[in-house]
Amino acid sequence: MFGLPWDQTLGAAMFVGMLVFLLFGFPVAFSLTFTGMLFGLIGFGLPFFDLLPLRIWGTMTNFTLLAVPLFVFMGVALEKSGIAEELLETMALLFGWLKGGIAISVVIVGAILAASTGVVGASVITMGLVSLPTMIRRGYQKELVCGTICASGTLGQIIPPSIVLVLLGDIMGVSVGDLYIGAFLPGFVLVGLYIVYLFILGHWKPHLCPPIPKAELAAFQAHALKRVAIALAPALVLIVAVLGSIFIGIASPTEGASVGAAGGLILTAFKRRFSMQMLGDVMRATTRITSLVFIILIGANTFGLVFRGLNGDKLIQEILLNSGLGAYGVLTLVMAVIFFLGFFIDYIEICFIHIPILTPVLVKHFGFDPVWLGVVIGVNLQTSFLTPPFGFSLFYLRGIAPPSITTGDIYRGVVPFIILQCIGLTLVIAFPGIVYALIHFFRA
Repeated sequence: MFGLPWDQTLGAAMFVGMLVFLLFGFPVAFSLTFTGMLFGLIGFGLPFFDLLPLRIWGTMTNFTLLAVPLFVFMGVALEKSGIAEELLETMALLFGWLKGGIAISVVIVGAILAASTGVVGASVITMGLVSLPTMIRRGYQKELVCGTICASGTLGQIIPPSIVLVLLGDIMGVSVGDLYIGAFLPGFVLVGLYIVYLFILGHWKPHLCPPIPKAELAAFQAHALKRVAIALAPALVLIVAVLGSIFIGIASPTEGASVGAAGGLILTAFKRRFSMQMLGDVMRATTRITSLVFIILIGANTFGLVFRGLNGDKLIQEILLNSGLGAYGVLTLVMAVIFFLGFFIDYIEICFIHIPILTPVLVKHFGFDPVWLGVVIGVNLQTSFLTPPFGFSLFYLRGIAPPSITTGDIYRGVVPFIILQCIGLTLVIAFPGIVYALIHFFRA
């Protein structure tokens, strides 16, 4: 095949085969597993199946990855606590007097939920159920409502505690704690871009996002600060407990995740929402989400083991090295590939299949710092939740939106926010200090 050695020819055919399965709609985990096992048998014979269980066992006993179910548990528990609803209601009243104020409040709440839960599905669904009817009733444009909710809910993919960063840290062999610290400011750069966009849009086209009449806000303003403080305090306490312990180095991300899981239950009890039925629901949801992540992880490990064994990774790395593009040219190409893949496959597959293949060239041959590169990739992967046709946030909102909201409304609504995310990605690449500022502060 084009003069390639036999093993690399098999590797290329394996990659094409995996894409064919995905395009025909087969489940991702099973497509990866079947392709990996088939080409493993062809390339290595039956002895391959002696090595595979050891690889899977190593993945399942990885201490770092234990943070995934713990953070999921924390996020699902907080969803049941009602904190999100209180935040949305109070923030909408606090910023409602502004043109575009309700949309800005959704972005702020999305950032708070991202820093306290990190579960995108819970954030999008909660904000969709609470804010979408209110914003439509207030005369907001449907596309703007959909885009704001999807983009705000997706902030949990880059603002710690992010599951994406846990996976990237494990794959790239860097400290998850450093990734968390480095990703904090880039996450809030995106928050700032969203707010500036909504503020400008509100003054440029006020009919798209009108303010709440001042007469309706008069009764709230007398007790505004008290109500905001009551709504914010529980989330802020949890954020400080989890991220603070990780940032200052007294807890690993996995240990911080356990603090968050316990804190989520305590806050649920504090809000008088705790019950054995609630606990059972949280545990079932956590098991379901974690199983989804790990079954894809096992499939990706099977695929990756065979692909690298067939030197498919070396083939792709040689192509990048011989492209003549230079360091930032190759970085741009890799970022473009990851962005394009996000239209069609999930961030977990991108993490476990493509990141181990694409990033070694950038780190070993072009000298990019792996922590900085991990944060940049995290910002890029966030767009995979928004890009049609398979962005998860779009599916979450579609599932709870009324019939008056069409799929086209959702797709059109996220376009400006995808552009803003690309601008944010460019800023993080152009100004590495955005990543390093807090790392130098906490690790000095």
